[in-house]
Amino acid sequence: MSIYVGNLSYDATEADVSTVFSEYGTVKRVQLPTDRETGRMRGFGFVEMDSEAEEQAAIDALDGAEWMGRDLKVNKAKPRENRSGGGGRRGGGGGFSRGGY
Repeated sequence: MSIYVGNLSYDATEADVSTVFSEYGTVKRVQLPTDRETGRMRGFGFVEMDSEAEEQAAIDALDGAEWMGRDLKVNKAKPRENRSGGGGRRGGGGGFSRGGY
């Protein structure tokens, strides 16, 4: 499982986030998605820790905490939704043709 961290400062780095979360246990991975067009951080990220107990301790301590001038939103990450359909571009009038199916 991983932790969702929202409302991050755009100046935060993976090392910054890792340092904060390491106070609550072993950080296995930090992922801070960036915007494809600008390369700028998107203001949220994901943290994986060594155990669920460590993750829960970090969530309990950091949800709502002020860090780098922002109030963090920290909770269990929800499973990623399956995004089919090519980014919202859909053909009109009856759907897709699949070679006679």
